[in-house]
Amino acid sequence: MSGNSFGKMFTVTTFGESHGIAIGGVVDGCPPGLEISEADLQIDLDRRKPGTSRYTTARREGDEVQILSGVFEGKTTGTSIGLLIQNTDQRSKDYSNIADRFRPGHADYTYHQKYGTRDYRGGGRSSARETAVRVAAGGIAKKFLKQQYGIEIHGYLSQLGPIKAEAVDYSVTNTNPFFCPDESKLAALDTYMRELKKSGDSIGAKVSVVATGVPVGLGEPVFDRLDADIASAMMGINAVKGVEIGDGFDVIEQKGSEHRDTLTPSGFTSNHAGGVLGGISSGQDVVVHMALKPTSSISVPGKTIDVDGNEIDIVTKGRHDPCVGIRAVPIAEAMLAIVLMDHCLRHRAQNADVQRQTPVINGNTSSS
Repeated sequence: MSGNSFGKMFTVTTFGESHGIAIGGVVDGCPPGLEISEADLQIDLDRRKPGTSRYTTARREGDEVQILSGVFEGKTTGTSIGLLIQNTDQRSKDYSNIADRFRPGHADYTYHQKYGTRDYRGGGRSSARETAVRVAAGGIAKKFLKQQYGIEIHGYLSQLGPIKAEAVDYSVTNTNPFFCPDESKLAALDTYMRELKKSGDSIGAKVSVVATGVPVGLGEPVFDRLDADIASAMMGINAVKGVEIGDGFDVIEQKGSEHRDTLTPSGFTSNHAGGVLGGISSGQDVVVHMALKPTSSISVPGKTIDVDGNEIDIVTKGRHDPCVGIRAVPIAEAMLAIVLMDHCLRHRAQNADVQRQTPVINGNTSSS
């Protein structure tokens, strides 16, 4: 299987399956001298890990990351950084009833048809369990971006089913199990999720992520556009079915006179473009939204086919997230950090000596 690596100068490669011995990865291209520790990476891993609330899967994994290489005396050496996370709470027997049948809406069928075999235990490589490694790698990128550029990344659940966040307060996001930035919506989210779990069904969600302090000039004008790479990164997250930059699909109803972000000597007056113009960062906040589909592994009975093509009934057992969007928040943050890290290093390599007379205007107008 190819396609296990992401990035050009800051490259992340992952390996492992949901019910294997461990998952892990290699981070290549990190500059030397960055102070980094397992504790630094554990912060976001603890935000993503399962079993932390009644609203997520009951699988309990410590998700304790080990740094195997690339760090000496607390600092990166410039060589490849090896990461390892042990799997400790697998229950493979929960999946024995779907070994010969395909879950509708899941990657079971496509994996089987592509490779002629599949690891049905938790979805194998297609499981969101793999994203824990991305979160660890993103922790490295986050620390570098903040120290070297002052870039900070904030993700939050902006909508779960019919419930939309109407206020965005980053200080609230990490104080509740939904990663919701609107405290007034927490009671409604609790009620909705309790009823959903009782029904055995699942629901979709919208996750938003904002990067502040992004310098102007990141990205390329054609194939390696910053927004294109961000979209690729977000679409590479399990269950994501749509990505928007800035106003996204709302631009359909906007006129040019409404959508354009006016430049003034003191800065931009709006940020409909989401911080990217012509594939290159404008210096404004980079604003990204993504839509995640409902979890396909549900206990509601349904119809499918088995490996021989016969129609058959299916009920998925095991421990699953009724809404994968909840734990996707730190994953989205990590992937945005990885993209920005990659483009910062690429920009530094090619354009560090570029001279310009035009002043850099204030880009921090309208971030969500």
